[in-house]
Amino acid sequence: MKKSILLAAVLFSGAAAMPVFASNVLTEKNLSLEFADKLAQSALQACGAKNYNVAVTVVDRAGVVKVVKRMDNAGPHTLEASRMKAYTALTTKSVTGDVMKSAQENAGAQNLRDIPGFLLLGGGVPVKVANQTIGAIGIGGAPGGHLDQQCAVEALEANKTLLNAS
Repeated sequence: MKKSILLAAVLFSGAAAMPVFASNVLTEKNLSLEFADKLAQSALQACGAKNYNVAVTVVDRAGVVKVVKRMDNAGPHTLEASRMKAYTALTTKSVTGDVMKSAQENAGAQNLRDIPGFLLLGGGVPVKVANQTIGAIGIGGAPGGHLDQQCAVEALEANKTLLNAS
């Protein structure tokens, strides 16, 4: 009898501690390498169809680069521009064209340009599942940031079913 009471007490105390422990551990979604590669390839196809020579960078939820692709004839500056746009979209959880406009129109946001790693040009788009930002895509090299951004949005749209299956 004492053993069963002791066993029940031990099991109960362990079960009671479980919710406390679980609240200290996060479960987060993130981009797989396979999905990041599909996203980058879709972006290259979208830009290539318009004869834009670009570079594409996809970062995960921590801002770590997962995939970088540069088309033939894309300028050397497009690599770093695409990385910075992806990082900016990830950290602000917004498309970079909107971040750029905010910085231009709002005196309080103008210092965003001084944050290391930020690039306030269109072409960066966060990758989201529901309301969780799990990564971002950045594109550089089209003849305008709004066109880079359009290619990124098209790449996300082309892979929407894969993203929503997560």
